[in-house]
Amino acid sequence: MDSKAKDPQIQSFQLVKLLSWTLLVVIVASSLGLSVFLAKHADETLLEKQKEFALLQAENLNHQIYRRFILPTVIGYGKIGLKNEEQMTRLDQVIRSTIHSFKVSEVRIYDPNLIVSYSLNKENIGKTNLGGELIKNVIDSGKPKYEFISKESTVEAIFDFNMRPGTMLLKIVYPLRSEQSLKIDENIIIGALVFTQDITEDYQSVINFERLILFTSCCSALILFATIMAIIKRADIINQQRIKDRQLFEKELNQSEKLASIGRMVSGVAHEIRNPLGIISSSSELLLKRMKEADPINIKILSAIHEECKRLSRTVSDFLDYARPRKLTLVSIDPAELLDKIAVFMDANCHESGIEIKREYVHGHIVCADEDLLYRAFYNLVGNAVQAVEKNGCIHISIKEVADGISVVFSDTGPGFKSEIVDKVKDPFFTTKDSGTGLGLAIVNNIVKSHDGRFTLGNNPEGGARLEVFLSTKHEC
Repeated sequence: MDSKAKDPQIQSFQLVKLLSWTLLVVIVASSLGLSVFLAKHADETLLEKQKEFALLQAENLNHQIYRRFILPTVIGYGKIGLKNEEQMTRLDQVIRSTIHSFKVSEVRIYDPNLIVSYSLNKENIGKTNLGGELIKNVIDSGKPKYEFISKESTVEAIFDFNMRPGTMLLKIVYPLRSEQSLKIDENIIIGALVFTQDITEDYQSVINFERLILFTSCCSALILFATIMAIIKRADIINQQRIKDRQLFEKELNQSEKLASIGRMVSGVAHEIRNPLGIISSSSELLLKRMKEADPINIKILSAIHEECKRLSRTVSDFLDYARPRKLTLVSIDPAELLDKIAVFMDANCHESGIEIKREYVHGHIVCADEDLLYRAFYNLVGNAVQAVEKNGCIHISIKEVADGISVVFSDTGPGFKSEIVDKVKDPFFTTKDSGTGLGLAIVNNIVKSHDGRFTLGNNPEGGARLEVFLSTKHEC
């Protein structure tokens, strides 16, 4: 775990992932910020347009009131008195005819004393507490004022798909004044005109536009998120595979260096060991033949010396075979013939232990291989299976055609491989036996690899070990 954490390639990729996530957050935040900005700009644009339109309506209403009510009333009655029912009716007609095609919810006229002189709602006429500072400021300054009245916040409005009339109102307070057509030097403010318009429908259009912007931004952010996540995931898979390949390469490189050092050591020592070992072995064998049964104790000692010499000779041979693989002598062979020879050679030993070798294959699968090395690999696998089964068991050997080659499978009814060692048994010098060099499966693996094959091992579902050798049939000798 520590080595992975310190791996520069992993750290570099983690930095790339962090930068990718940071970039994604920045892009999403920028997208949402832009959406909010556009929505707010659209909102402000609508309100400005509504202000301009309301101002035009107020000016028109001021004009109509002055031309169609004030002038005729002053000429006809001498003065304006809205307590006169005929004058009030006339003013009401003028106002209603002017605003009838617009969504106006309320019109009020305040006199300079902030008393309601006229209202569409008759109950408000004569009241003095409805004006407030806004009306007074307009009368004093002579400049119109605006006020937006919203019954919902922007967030609530976005989620309100059935906005009720009257939700969004625009109120304009406009100074009611005379016009210069009567040869008056300046417009005289004679009161305040309060004009309240329902702009809910237009505001709903803006809200729909804001929804579209937000929806588009969210979809874009999701698509971007999915794209970046897919890229990061793909890059992570590629990076993990590269790390795995590099670690495998480093392992093979270390193994090659180890083998090279072993090879140098063995090549220097083998000659010194084998020559005296051969002399000891042949001498002990010669003494055994001469002494026959003359001295049982000496014969027993000589037999032990001879057997140990043969065992040591095999050990030296294993080291040499693993550390210095010989050059292949490729010929066209049928693996089934090699397996038949091994089965015949092992038959006596297996019969004594109650082990049955079942050969489930046919002849005719030709491969290009080194006959001696392939024989040794198969012999090691069958020998290991016999040792694993020990007594009263079965060994299955089969050959089947697969893509681009054949698969030779060895399975037995022994205990199989423990899960914690299954990945180590092909390593050199690894053994679970009390005796042995731990090079048997390592040599098999080297032989198979030298033939561009694959050697895999595991356990059968029903128990026992399962070893598979793949050999290509593409190569020509």
